[in-house]
Amino acid sequence: MSASLRSRAHARFVRWALRGKAPEAAPILLEQRRVYVLPTRAGMAFALTLAVIMLGAMNYNLSLGYALAFLLAGLGIVAILHSFRNLVQVSLRPGRCDPVFAGTPATFNLILENARNEQRTSLRLFVGDPDVACTPVEIDVPAQGFAVAALVLPSSRRGWYAFPRTTVETTWPLGWIRAWSYIAPDARCLVYPAPAPKAPPLPWHDESSHGAQRDGRGSDDFSGLRNHQAADPPRHVAWKAVARQEQGPLLTKLFAGSSAQELVFEWEATVALGDIEQRLSMLTRWLLDAEASGMRWGLRLPGTHLAPGHGSAHLAAGLAALALFDHGAS
Repeated sequence: MSASLRSRAHARFVRWALRGKAPEAAPILLEQRRVYVLPTRAGMAFALTLAVIMLGAMNYNLSLGYALAFLLAGLGIVAILHSFRNLVQVSLRPGRCDPVFAGTPATFNLILENARNEQRTSLRLFVGDPDVACTPVEIDVPAQGFAVAALVLPSSRRGWYAFPRTTVETTWPLGWIRAWSYIAPDARCLVYPAPAPKAPPLPWHDESSHGAQRDGRGSDDFSGLRNHQAADPPRHVAWKAVARQEQGPLLTKLFAGSSAQELVFEWEATVALGDIEQRLSMLTRWLLDAEASGMRWGLRLPGTHLAPGHGSAHLAAGLAALALFDHGAS
């Protein structure tokens, strides 16, 4: 059987084994008809050894050989039962998945719940897609308790990253039998555009800046000093304070009032870059720099307008707008 034929056959089996349409609503209960059992390589070797012992006992009419063969066969049957029971009736539901930047691993949390009085030992979870590099996670679920498994997956593109199909398996207790099931949780992670490693200064003198006095004068109150950051305009550097210290760091003046910087980042300001993803990366870098500098900022994209603001919630809204931006739909 060719590799492509095996892949298609496996894909059809997985769709049938999911027993429903993906993605699945939480909680996902691993019922008896969803858990499958097959011998491992060690189990096949055990079965072959058992067959050799049985043939030897039959050939030489050895009573002890029969006893050993039946004893080992009973042990194999018990191993099948325990492997199956170790996985069946486990309940799974997706947990929190924090947004990440493209190129940064995304962490999907799966919550495993065990309603039985026996601990579920050595459950192993991994993504079934061979194109997704994922380190398998092995976890124990306590009796009448829960455990959280964190699957770390690579993220390469901005936008919504759907939780891929995942395999849950166990070979406990003897490693002879593999019991497994497939799940497709209804979960996703928001992937922001990767910030540009290098970006031009913030557009202080562009038409997108509002509420800023060009000469720094006005009726605004001086509110203090802080360490200078790369995104701060040179005119806000406290040169007199720097001059009074020999080797001190650069300091930036903070104001309360209309001279506090307020920027609106325009989509057209990045038109020179040409490529859409590069333009989004540049805007992402500007948003991060403006937020780190403590300024109020806004964002204008085709079809989206984010009013000036500041704070973690405002930054998350701006990054989400960039992550979900669809230039073709604008």
